[in-house]
Amino acid sequence: MHRLLIAALVFVSLAGGALAAPPAKVYVILWFDTEDYVLPASDDSALKLANWLHEQGIRATFKVVGEKARTLERRGRTDVIDALKNHEIGYHSNWHSTQPTPAQYLSNLDWDDGVAEFDRREGPGVADVKRVFGRDPTCYGQPGSSWGPQSFGAMQKWGMNVYLDGGRHLGVDGAPHYYCGILTLYQLDHLIRTGLGGEKDLKPAEDRFLEARKQLLDSGGGMVSIIYHPCEFVHAKFWDGVNFAKGANPPREAWKLPPVKSEAEAKLAYETFLSYIRFIKRFPEVEFITASKAARIYRDEAHERSFDVTDIKALAERVRDGVTFQRIGETTVSASEILDLLDQFFLSNAAKPRAYREKTTPLGPTSRAPEMQPIVSTDLNQFTRTAADVADYLAKHGRVPSAIWLGSTAVTPEAYLDALARLVLLKIDGKPLPQTIELHPKPLTAAKYVAEDAPALWKWVIFPEGFRAPEMMALAKRQAWTIKPAVNHGK
Repeated sequence: MHRLLIAALVFVSLAGGALAAPPAKVYVILWFDTEDYVLPASDDSALKLANWLHEQGIRATFKVVGEKARTLERRGRTDVIDALKNHEIGYHSNWHSTQPTPAQYLSNLDWDDGVAEFDRREGPGVADVKRVFGRDPTCYGQPGSSWGPQSFGAMQKWGMNVYLDGGRHLGVDGAPHYYCGILTLYQLDHLIRTGLGGEKDLKPAEDRFLEARKQLLDSGGGMVSIIYHPCEFVHAKFWDGVNFAKGANPPREAWKLPPVKSEAEAKLAYETFLSYIRFIKRFPEVEFITASKAARIYRDEAHERSFDVTDIKALAERVRDGVTFQRIGETTVSASEILDLLDQFFLSNAAKPRAYREKTTPLGPTSRAPEMQPIVSTDLNQFTRTAADVADYLAKHGRVPSAIWLGSTAVTPEAYLDALARLVLLKIDGKPLPQTIELHPKPLTAAKYVAEDAPALWKWVIFPEGFRAPEMMALAKRQAWTIKPAVNHGK
Protein backbone atom coordinates (compact mmCIF):
# COMPACT_ATOMS: atom_id res chain seq x y z
CA MET A 1 0.00 0.00 0.00
CA HIS A 2 2.85 2.37 0.88
CA ARG A 3 4.48 1.81 -2.53
CA LEU A 4 1.16 2.44 -4.30
CA LEU A 5 0.73 5.72 -2.44
CA ILE A 6 4.21 6.88 -3.42
CA ALA A 7 3.52 5.95 -7.04
CA ALA A 8 0.28 7.90 -7.01
CA LEU A 9 1.99 10.97 -5.60
CA VAL A 10 4.33 11.03 -8.59
CA PHE A 11 1.38 12.20 -10.65
CA VAL A 12 0.33 14.94 -8.24
CA SER A 13 1.26 18.56 -8.80
CA LEU A 14 3.50 19.95 -6.06
CA ALA A 15 2.02 23.40 -6.52
CA GLY A 16 -1.66 22.68 -6.00
CA GLY A 17 -2.09 19.00 -5.27
CA ALA A 18 -3.96 18.40 -8.54
CA LEU A 19 -3.05 15.76 -11.07
CA ALA A 20 -0.41 17.11 -13.40
CA ALA A 21 -1.62 17.92 -16.88
CA PRO A 22 -0.24 15.74 -19.67
CA PRO A 23 2.67 17.35 -21.50
CA ALA A 24 1.78 19.54 -24.44
CA LYS A 25 2.27 18.01 -27.87
CA VAL A 26 2.86 19.29 -31.35
CA TYR A 27 0.70 17.18 -33.66
CA VAL A 28 2.06 17.03 -37.19
CA ILE A 29 -0.38 15.91 -39.85
CA LEU A 30 1.57 15.04 -43.01
CA TRP A 31 -0.62 14.60 -46.09
CA PHE A 32 -0.11 14.00 -49.78
CA ASP A 33 -2.56 14.99 -52.50
CA THR A 34 -2.06 11.90 -54.64
CA GLU A 35 -3.58 13.07 -57.87
CA ASP A 36 -1.40 12.85 -61.01
CA TYR A 37 -2.80 10.11 -63.25
CA VAL A 38 -1.00 11.39 -66.35
CA LEU A 39 2.73 11.07 -65.58
CA PRO A 40 3.72 7.45 -64.75
CA ALA A 41 6.77 8.65 -62.81
CA SER A 42 4.43 10.04 -60.15
CA ASP A 43 3.48 6.45 -59.29
CA ASP A 44 7.10 5.70 -58.42
CA SER A 45 7.31 8.88 -56.39
CA ALA A 46 4.31 7.86 -54.27
CA LEU A 47 5.92 4.44 -53.78
CA LYS A 48 9.24 5.91 -52.68
CA LEU A 49 7.68 8.37 -50.24
CA ALA A 50 5.28 5.82 -48.75
CA ASN A 51 8.03 3.24 -48.22
CA TRP A 52 10.50 5.69 -46.67
CA LEU A 53 7.92 7.07 -44.24
CA HIS A 54 6.89 3.53 -43.29
CA GLU A 55 10.52 2.71 -42.52
CA GLN A 56 10.64 5.80 -40.30
CA GLY A 57 7.56 4.66 -38.41
CA ILE A 58 5.53 7.61 -39.71
CA ARG A 59 1.99 7.20 -40.99
CA ALA A 60 0.97 9.88 -43.43
CA THR A 61 -2.42 10.54 -44.99
CA PHE A 62 -2.51 9.99 -48.75
CA LYS A 63 -5.57 11.68 -50.25
CA VAL A 64 -6.12 9.77 -53.47
CA VAL A 65 -8.04 10.93 -56.54
CA GLY A 66 -10.52 8.38 -57.87
CA GLU A 67 -8.94 8.29 -61.32
CA LYS A 68 -5.50 7.93 -59.73
CA ALA A 69 -6.68 4.79 -57.92
CA ARG A 70 -8.16 3.41 -61.13
CA THR A 71 -4.96 4.26 -63.02
CA LEU A 72 -2.77 2.44 -60.50
CA GLU A 73 -5.06 -0.55 -60.91
CA ARG A 74 -4.91 -0.42 -64.73
CA ARG A 75 -1.13 -0.09 -64.69
CA GLY A 76 -0.83 -3.10 -62.39
CA ARG A 77 0.94 -1.03 -59.73
CA THR A 78 0.07 -3.28 -56.81
CA ASP A 79 3.42 -2.29 -55.30
CA VAL A 80 2.25 1.32 -55.04
CA ILE A 81 -1.18 0.31 -53.76
CA ASP A 82 0.34 -1.94 -51.08
CA ALA A 83 2.80 0.77 -50.02
CA LEU A 84 0.03 3.34 -49.62
CA LYS A 85 -1.96 0.84 -47.56
CA ASN A 86 0.67 1.22 -44.83
CA HIS A 87 -0.67 4.73 -44.41
CA GLU A 88 -4.09 6.31 -44.07
CA ILE A 89 -6.13 6.75 -47.24
CA GLY A 90 -8.13 9.91 -47.82
CA TYR A 91 -10.09 11.17 -50.81
CA HIS A 92 -9.22 14.04 -53.16
CA SER A 93 -12.12 14.11 -55.67
CA ASN A 94 -12.93 11.79 -58.57
CA TRP A 95 -11.17 13.56 -61.50
CA HIS A 96 -9.47 16.52 -59.79
CA SER A 97 -8.98 18.98 -62.66
CA THR A 98 -11.15 17.90 -65.57
CA GLN A 99 -13.90 20.44 -66.12
CA PRO A 100 -16.13 21.27 -64.36
CA THR A 101 -14.45 21.07 -60.97
CA PRO A 102 -16.52 21.02 -57.73
CA ALA A 103 -16.76 24.76 -57.09
CA GLN A 104 -17.97 25.30 -60.65
CA TYR A 105 -20.76 22.74 -60.67
CA LEU A 106 -21.81 23.66 -57.12
CA SER A 107 -21.71 27.43 -57.62
CA ASN A 108 -25.33 27.87 -58.70
CA LEU A 109 -26.92 25.02 -56.72
CA ASP A 110 -28.76 25.21 -53.41
CA TRP A 111 -27.82 22.96 -50.49
CA ASP A 112 -29.86 19.86 -51.28
CA ASP A 113 -29.24 19.89 -55.02
CA GLY A 114 -25.57 20.60 -54.41
CA VAL A 115 -25.18 17.71 -51.96
CA ALA A 116 -26.89 15.38 -54.42
CA GLU A 117 -24.76 16.59 -57.33
CA PHE A 118 -21.52 16.32 -55.36
CA ASP A 119 -22.47 12.79 -54.39
CA ARG A 120 -23.35 11.93 -58.00
CA ARG A 121 -20.06 13.18 -59.39
CA GLU A 122 -17.69 12.35 -56.53
CA GLY A 123 -19.33 9.32 -54.93
CA PRO A 124 -18.08 6.89 -57.62
CA GLY A 125 -14.52 8.01 -56.87
CA VAL A 126 -15.00 7.27 -53.17
CA ALA A 127 -16.25 3.80 -54.11
CA ASP A 128 -13.25 3.17 -56.37
CA VAL A 129 -10.73 4.34 -53.79
CA LYS A 130 -12.39 2.05 -51.26
CA ARG A 131 -12.36 -0.87 -53.70
CA VAL A 132 -8.73 -0.43 -54.77
CA PHE A 133 -7.34 0.11 -51.26
CA GLY A 134 -9.78 -2.08 -49.38
CA ARG A 135 -10.83 0.55 -46.85
CA ASP A 136 -13.02 3.59 -46.49
CA PRO A 137 -11.19 6.88 -47.07
CA THR A 138 -11.10 8.83 -43.81
CA CYS A 139 -11.10 12.41 -45.07
CA TYR A 140 -11.73 14.65 -48.04
CA GLY A 141 -10.09 17.81 -49.35
CA GLN A 142 -10.90 19.73 -52.53
CA PRO A 143 -8.81 19.86 -55.71
CA GLY A 144 -6.93 23.15 -55.90
CA SER A 145 -9.15 25.85 -54.43
CA SER A 146 -12.31 24.28 -55.85
CA TRP A 147 -14.16 24.36 -52.52
CA GLY A 148 -17.90 24.19 -51.93
CA PRO A 149 -19.96 23.91 -48.71
CA GLN A 150 -22.26 21.22 -50.13
CA SER A 151 -19.33 18.77 -50.04
CA PHE A 152 -19.74 18.69 -46.26
CA GLY A 153 -23.29 17.42 -46.64
CA ALA A 154 -22.11 14.64 -48.93
CA MET A 155 -19.35 13.75 -46.47
CA GLN A 156 -21.97 13.29 -43.77
CA LYS A 157 -23.79 10.89 -46.09
CA TRP A 158 -20.55 8.97 -46.70
CA GLY A 159 -19.67 8.78 -43.00
CA MET A 160 -16.47 10.75 -43.63
CA ASN A 161 -15.82 13.03 -40.66
CA VAL A 162 -12.62 15.00 -41.43
CA TYR A 163 -12.05 17.76 -44.00
CA LEU A 164 -8.32 18.10 -44.62
CA ASP A 165 -6.90 20.70 -46.98
CA GLY A 166 -5.60 24.24 -47.24
CA GLY A 167 -7.47 27.31 -48.40
CA ARG A 168 -9.04 30.62 -47.42
CA HIS A 169 -12.77 29.90 -47.64
CA LEU A 170 -13.32 29.50 -43.90
CA GLY A 171 -11.36 29.27 -40.69
CA VAL A 172 -11.48 29.89 -36.94
CA ASP A 173 -8.43 31.63 -35.52
CA GLY A 174 -6.02 29.50 -37.56
CA ALA A 175 -6.90 26.32 -35.64
CA PRO A 176 -8.93 23.11 -36.18
CA HIS A 177 -12.66 23.69 -36.09
CA TYR A 178 -16.00 22.09 -36.85
CA TYR A 179 -18.18 23.07 -39.80
CA CYS A 180 -21.43 21.28 -40.63
CA GLY A 181 -20.50 18.70 -38.00
CA ILE A 182 -17.20 17.83 -39.76
CA LEU A 183 -13.77 18.30 -38.16
CA THR A 184 -12.19 20.83 -40.51
CA LEU A 185 -8.41 21.14 -40.72
CA TYR A 186 -8.39 24.17 -42.97
CA GLN A 187 -6.81 27.62 -43.00
CA LEU A 188 -4.50 26.62 -40.18
CA ASP A 189 -1.92 29.10 -38.94
CA HIS A 190 0.83 26.50 -39.08
CA LEU A 191 0.81 25.02 -42.56
CA ILE A 192 4.55 24.66 -42.96
CA ARG A 193 6.40 22.87 -45.71
CA THR A 194 9.83 23.22 -47.16
CA GLY A 195 10.50 23.85 -50.79
CA LEU A 196 12.38 21.04 -52.45
CA GLY A 197 15.47 22.93 -53.63
CA GLY A 198 17.95 22.08 -50.90
CA GLU A 199 19.40 24.14 -48.04
CA LYS A 200 18.09 27.48 -49.33
CA ASP A 201 14.56 26.12 -48.82
CA LEU A 202 15.21 23.83 -45.88
CA LYS A 203 16.64 26.28 -43.35
CA PRO A 204 13.76 28.83 -43.57
CA ALA A 205 11.22 26.00 -43.20
CA GLU A 206 13.03 24.64 -40.15
CA ASP A 207 13.02 28.13 -38.61
CA ARG A 208 9.28 28.46 -39.25
CA PHE A 209 8.68 25.08 -37.66
CA LEU A 210 10.70 26.04 -34.58
CA GLU A 211 8.64 29.21 -34.18
CA ALA A 212 5.39 27.28 -34.62
CA ARG A 213 6.57 24.65 -32.14
CA LYS A 214 7.27 27.33 -29.53
CA GLN A 215 3.90 29.02 -30.04
CA LEU A 216 2.00 25.74 -29.84
CA LEU A 217 3.82 24.49 -26.74
CA ASP A 218 3.31 27.84 -25.01
CA SER A 219 -0.43 27.56 -25.67
CA GLY A 220 -0.81 23.95 -24.54
CA GLY A 221 -0.15 22.17 -27.82
CA GLY A 222 -1.69 22.10 -31.26
CA MET A 223 -1.29 21.19 -34.88
CA VAL A 224 1.15 21.70 -37.73
CA SER A 225 -0.11 20.73 -41.18
CA ILE A 226 2.31 19.71 -43.94
CA ILE A 227 1.22 19.08 -47.54
CA TYR A 228 3.03 17.64 -50.55
CA HIS A 229 2.14 16.00 -53.84
CA PRO A 230 4.05 12.87 -54.89
CA CYS A 231 4.16 14.26 -58.42
CA GLU A 232 6.02 17.44 -57.44
CA PHE A 233 9.16 15.43 -56.63
CA VAL A 234 9.50 14.41 -60.27
CA HIS A 235 7.78 16.97 -62.47
CA ALA A 236 8.83 20.48 -63.42
CA LYS A 237 5.24 21.67 -63.86
CA PHE A 238 1.96 20.35 -62.52
CA TRP A 239 0.30 17.72 -64.67
CA ASP A 240 -3.08 19.45 -64.68
CA GLY A 241 -1.76 22.93 -65.48
CA VAL A 242 -0.43 21.72 -68.83
CA ASN A 243 -3.81 20.19 -69.73
CA PHE A 244 -6.74 21.94 -68.03
CA ALA A 245 -5.64 25.53 -67.37
CA LYS A 246 -8.14 28.39 -67.66
CA GLY A 247 -11.14 26.12 -68.16
CA ALA A 248 -9.66 23.92 -70.88
CA ASN A 249 -11.04 20.38 -71.13
CA PRO A 250 -9.27 18.47 -73.92
CA PRO A 251 -10.17 14.85 -74.70
CA ARG A 252 -8.04 12.20 -73.07
CA GLU A 253 -6.15 11.40 -76.24
CA ALA A 254 -4.93 15.00 -76.32
CA TRP A 255 -3.59 15.06 -72.77
CA LYS A 256 0.10 15.99 -72.55
CA LEU A 257 2.80 14.76 -70.22
CA PRO A 258 4.20 17.54 -68.03
CA PRO A 259 7.89 18.40 -68.22
CA VAL A 260 9.97 16.45 -65.70
CA LYS A 261 12.85 17.24 -63.39
CA SER A 262 16.34 16.02 -64.12
CA GLU A 263 17.60 13.07 -62.11
CA ALA A 264 19.73 15.45 -60.02
CA GLU A 265 16.77 17.76 -59.36
CA ALA A 266 14.55 14.86 -58.28
CA LYS A 267 17.29 13.51 -56.02
CA LEU A 268 17.65 16.91 -54.36
CA ALA A 269 13.86 17.15 -53.90
CA TYR A 270 13.72 13.83 -52.04
CA GLU A 271 16.78 14.65 -49.94
CA THR A 272 15.36 18.02 -48.92
CA PHE A 273 12.06 16.46 -47.89
CA LEU A 274 13.73 13.64 -45.95
CA SER A 275 15.95 16.10 -44.10
CA TYR A 276 12.93 18.22 -43.15
CA ILE A 277 10.96 15.26 -41.79
CA ARG A 278 13.99 13.98 -39.85
CA PHE A 279 14.44 17.46 -38.37
CA ILE A 280 10.84 17.54 -37.17
CA LYS A 281 10.89 13.95 -35.91
CA ARG A 282 13.77 14.58 -33.51
CA PHE A 283 11.66 16.62 -31.10
CA PRO A 284 10.21 14.39 -28.36
CA GLU A 285 6.96 16.33 -28.07
CA VAL A 286 6.21 15.91 -31.80
CA GLU A 287 3.69 13.26 -32.75
CA PHE A 288 2.87 12.50 -36.39
CA ILE A 289 -0.85 11.85 -36.73
CA THR A 290 -3.32 10.91 -39.44
CA ALA A 291 -6.75 12.35 -40.18
CA SER A 292 -8.52 9.70 -38.10
CA LYS A 293 -6.19 10.32 -35.13
CA ALA A 294 -6.96 14.03 -35.43
CA ALA A 295 -10.66 13.17 -35.20
CA ARG A 296 -10.00 11.43 -31.88
CA ILE A 297 -7.79 14.19 -30.48
CA TYR A 298 -10.22 16.93 -31.53
CA ARG A 299 -13.41 14.92 -30.96
CA ASP A 300 -16.62 16.88 -30.46
CA GLU A 301 -17.65 16.29 -26.86
CA ALA A 302 -20.86 18.27 -27.28
CA HIS A 303 -22.30 14.96 -28.43
CA GLU A 304 -20.92 13.06 -25.43
CA ARG A 305 -22.14 15.22 -22.54
CA SER A 306 -25.27 16.65 -20.99
CA PHE A 307 -26.14 20.31 -20.49
CA ASP A 308 -27.67 21.25 -17.14
CA VAL A 309 -29.52 24.38 -16.12
CA THR A 310 -26.28 26.21 -15.29
CA ASP A 311 -25.00 25.50 -18.80
CA ILE A 312 -28.28 26.57 -20.40
CA LYS A 313 -28.25 29.84 -18.45
CA ALA A 314 -24.68 30.58 -19.55
CA LEU A 315 -25.55 29.90 -23.18
CA ALA A 316 -28.64 32.12 -23.04
CA GLU A 317 -26.79 35.00 -21.37
CA ARG A 318 -24.09 35.07 -24.04
CA VAL A 319 -26.54 35.18 -26.96
CA ARG A 320 -26.92 38.89 -26.32
CA ASP A 321 -23.27 39.28 -27.36
CA GLY A 322 -23.84 37.65 -30.73
CA VAL A 323 -25.19 34.65 -32.59
CA THR A 324 -22.07 32.54 -32.70
CA PHE A 325 -20.40 29.56 -31.05
CA GLN A 326 -19.75 29.42 -27.31
CA ARG A 327 -17.59 27.41 -24.95
CA ILE A 328 -18.86 25.55 -21.89
CA GLY A 329 -15.90 24.14 -20.01
CA GLU A 330 -14.01 21.93 -22.44
CA THR A 331 -16.95 21.76 -24.86
CA THR A 332 -17.73 24.11 -27.73
CA VAL A 333 -21.28 24.62 -28.91
CA SER A 334 -22.29 26.02 -32.29
CA ALA A 335 -25.04 28.59 -32.78
CA SER A 336 -27.31 25.91 -34.26
CA GLU A 337 -26.76 23.69 -31.22
CA ILE A 338 -27.49 26.63 -28.91
CA LEU A 339 -30.78 27.25 -30.72
CA ASP A 340 -31.75 23.59 -30.35
CA LEU A 341 -30.81 23.43 -26.65
CA LEU A 342 -32.59 26.66 -25.70
CA ASP A 343 -35.69 25.65 -27.65
CA GLN A 344 -35.79 22.33 -25.81
CA PHE A 345 -35.46 24.09 -22.46
CA PHE A 346 -38.10 26.67 -23.22
CA LEU A 347 -40.64 23.98 -24.13
CA SER A 348 -39.90 21.77 -21.12
CA ASN A 349 -42.60 21.59 -18.49
CA ALA A 350 -40.59 19.42 -16.10
CA ALA A 351 -41.02 20.32 -12.42
CA LYS A 352 -37.28 19.94 -11.94
CA PRO A 353 -34.76 21.08 -14.56
CA ARG A 354 -33.27 18.18 -16.44
CA ALA A 355 -30.16 17.79 -18.57
CA TYR A 356 -30.38 18.37 -22.29
CA ARG A 357 -28.30 16.38 -24.70
CA GLU A 358 -27.26 17.21 -28.26
CA LYS A 359 -26.98 14.16 -30.53
CA THR A 360 -25.89 15.90 -33.73
CA THR A 361 -25.09 19.40 -34.96
CA PRO A 362 -28.09 20.85 -36.83
CA LEU A 363 -27.16 22.42 -40.14
CA GLY A 364 -27.67 26.11 -40.73
CA PRO A 365 -30.45 27.52 -42.91
CA THR A 366 -30.21 26.43 -46.53
CA SER A 367 -32.02 29.37 -48.13
CA ARG A 368 -32.12 33.11 -47.63
CA ALA A 369 -33.75 34.53 -44.51
CA PRO A 370 -36.80 36.77 -44.86
CA GLU A 371 -36.65 40.54 -44.67
CA MET A 372 -38.14 41.68 -41.36
CA GLN A 373 -39.23 44.92 -39.77
CA PRO A 374 -37.05 46.62 -37.12
CA ILE A 375 -39.51 45.48 -34.47
CA VAL A 376 -41.87 42.51 -34.71
CA SER A 377 -44.29 41.90 -31.84
CA THR A 378 -46.08 38.70 -30.98
CA ASP A 379 -47.85 37.23 -27.96
CA LEU A 380 -46.56 34.50 -25.65
CA ASN A 381 -49.05 31.95 -26.88
CA GLN A 382 -47.94 32.36 -30.51
CA PHE A 383 -44.25 32.35 -29.54
CA THR A 384 -44.74 29.09 -27.65
CA ARG A 385 -46.52 27.49 -30.61
CA THR A 386 -43.69 28.70 -32.86
CA ALA A 387 -41.09 27.20 -30.50
CA ALA A 388 -42.84 23.83 -30.82
CA ASP A 389 -42.81 24.20 -34.61
CA VAL A 390 -39.09 25.02 -34.57
CA ALA A 391 -38.39 21.93 -32.44
CA ASP A 392 -40.31 19.78 -34.89
CA TYR A 393 -38.48 21.32 -37.85
CA LEU A 394 -35.10 20.67 -36.23
CA ALA A 395 -36.06 17.08 -35.47
CA LYS A 396 -37.44 16.36 -38.95
CA HIS A 397 -34.96 18.27 -41.13
CA GLY A 398 -31.83 18.46 -38.98
CA ARG A 399 -31.31 22.13 -39.83
CA VAL A 400 -32.21 25.62 -38.65
CA PRO A 401 -35.26 27.00 -40.48
CA SER A 402 -34.54 29.80 -42.92
CA ALA A 403 -37.70 31.57 -41.78
CA ILE A 404 -39.31 31.35 -38.34
CA TRP A 405 -43.04 31.83 -38.63
CA LEU A 406 -44.96 33.69 -35.93
CA GLY A 407 -48.33 32.93 -37.42
CA SER A 408 -48.36 34.81 -40.71
CA THR A 409 -45.22 36.83 -39.95
CA ALA A 410 -41.75 35.49 -40.74
CA VAL A 411 -38.63 36.49 -38.81
CA THR A 412 -35.01 35.50 -39.12
CA PRO A 413 -33.66 32.62 -37.02
CA GLU A 414 -31.16 35.02 -35.45
CA ALA A 415 -33.97 37.30 -34.24
CA TYR A 416 -35.84 34.28 -32.92
CA LEU A 417 -32.81 32.98 -31.01
CA ASP A 418 -32.24 36.40 -29.44
CA ALA A 419 -35.82 36.54 -28.14
CA LEU A 420 -35.76 32.88 -27.12
CA ALA A 421 -32.65 33.45 -24.98
CA ARG A 422 -34.34 36.31 -23.12
CA LEU A 423 -37.34 34.12 -22.31
CA VAL A 424 -35.16 31.21 -21.21
CA LEU A 425 -33.35 33.46 -18.73
CA LEU A 426 -36.67 34.63 -17.27
CA LYS A 427 -37.81 31.03 -16.96
CA ILE A 428 -34.61 29.95 -15.20
CA ASP A 429 -34.88 32.88 -12.77
CA GLY A 430 -38.49 31.94 -12.00
CA LYS A 431 -39.86 35.23 -13.33
CA PRO A 432 -43.14 35.53 -15.22
CA LEU A 433 -42.91 35.52 -19.00
CA PRO A 434 -44.21 38.65 -20.75
CA GLN A 435 -47.44 38.39 -22.69
CA THR A 436 -46.00 40.55 -25.48
CA ILE A 437 -42.63 39.68 -26.97
CA GLU A 438 -40.58 41.89 -29.27
CA LEU A 439 -38.15 40.50 -31.82
CA HIS A 440 -35.41 42.57 -33.46
CA PRO A 441 -33.13 41.83 -36.43
CA LYS A 442 -29.81 40.41 -35.34
CA PRO A 443 -26.80 39.44 -37.48
CA LEU A 444 -25.20 36.01 -37.62
CA THR A 445 -21.94 36.93 -35.90
CA ALA A 446 -20.37 33.58 -36.81
CA ALA A 447 -20.59 34.46 -40.52
CA LYS A 448 -17.33 36.40 -40.15
CA TYR A 449 -15.47 33.08 -40.10
CA VAL A 450 -16.52 32.39 -43.71
CA ALA A 451 -14.90 34.40 -46.48
CA GLU A 452 -16.72 36.83 -48.74
CA ASP A 453 -16.75 35.86 -52.39
CA ALA A 454 -13.69 37.48 -53.94
CA PRO A 455 -11.24 36.81 -56.80
CA ALA A 456 -8.57 35.76 -54.28
CA LEU A 457 -10.60 32.65 -53.42
CA TRP A 458 -10.55 31.39 -57.00
CA LYS A 459 -6.97 31.88 -58.18
CA TRP A 460 -6.41 28.23 -59.09
CA VAL A 461 -4.99 27.98 -62.60
CA ILE A 462 -7.65 25.44 -63.59
CA PHE A 463 -10.59 27.85 -63.18
CA PRO A 464 -11.80 29.75 -66.24
CA GLU A 465 -10.80 33.39 -66.04
CA GLY A 466 -13.15 35.50 -63.98
CA PHE A 467 -14.79 32.61 -62.13
CA ARG A 468 -16.79 33.73 -59.08
CA ALA A 469 -19.31 32.02 -56.80
CA PRO A 470 -21.25 34.65 -54.78
CA GLU A 471 -24.39 32.55 -54.24
CA MET A 472 -22.36 29.58 -53.06
CA MET A 473 -20.36 31.67 -50.59
CA ALA A 474 -23.60 33.19 -49.28
CA LEU A 475 -24.82 29.63 -48.70
CA ALA A 476 -21.51 28.86 -46.97
CA LYS A 477 -22.04 31.84 -44.65
CA ARG A 478 -25.47 30.53 -43.65
CA GLN A 479 -23.77 27.32 -42.60
CA ALA A 480 -21.68 29.37 -40.16
CA TRP A 481 -24.50 28.50 -37.75
CA THR A 482 -22.56 25.21 -37.40
CA ILE A 483 -19.03 26.54 -36.99
CA LYS A 484 -17.13 26.21 -33.73
CA PRO A 485 -13.53 25.65 -32.55
CA ALA A 486 -12.35 22.08 -32.08
CA VAL A 487 -10.94 21.42 -28.63
CA ASN A 488 -7.60 19.65 -28.26
CA HIS A 489 -8.31 16.82 -25.81
CA GLY A 490 -4.75 15.56 -26.08
CA LYS A 491 -5.41 11.85 -26.56
